[in-house]
Amino acid sequence: MIENKIKMLRKAAKVSTVQDSEEIWCVIAGNEEMVNNVTYAAIMDKERVKVLCREHVRTKESFVTKKFDFIMLYGDINKIRDLSLVCKENGGAYLKIAPYYVKNEPNLLLTVGPENGIKKFVGDCEKSMLKLSFLIEDQTTGFIETDVYITNKLPAIVRNTIDPLFKMADVVLSTVLISAEEEYIPKIKEIARKNRIFAIEFNKILKED
Repeated sequence: MIENKIKMLRKAAKVSTVQDSEEIWCVIAGNEEMVNNVTYAAIMDKERVKVLCREHVRTKESFVTKKFDFIMLYGDINKIRDLSLVCKENGGAYLKIAPYYVKNEPNLLLTVGPENGIKKFVGDCEKSMLKLSFLIEDQTTGFIETDVYITNKLPAIVRNTIDPLFKMADVVLSTVLISAEEEYIPKIKEIARKNRIFAIEFNKILKED
């Protein structure tokens, strides 16, 4: 059932709701180097696009630390398209958020995390019978950086050989935009924390802006 939900999200992500908009929001997520490249390109063209926020996230699970960055932008749709191409060419994930969602969907919540954590998060929300809508979703095609604690105890010559292998570990990042009734937001955020998923209320960023 969860796999079907994810497939539906991917189909929904392909439905264009941005063609009638001149300015849109965009969330880009992936490894630090890719996000640095997008950030630099945005700053160099700050008249057309604005950086709303950027986060560096570290999640720990057993002996593994997973690290990723994401950035939220707002600006000219053509510039956003250019930046999204930079993102995809470097294996990142992006969501283009049109004014349609802001006007018609209540309490937007952006979630970012490893694919297995997102799947668990979706399942736990369904088990808790939370009334929410999954709007758009995207995944990285490149892998995020990972560190393994246990290698710290190995001799340096062994660690230098093994560490690069772990840093190329097969960890895919997912970004999902959801909408929910305000009363369910605290519980949804609690479930996100338990599954080591980064969750941010999109509407609060708009108010700060």
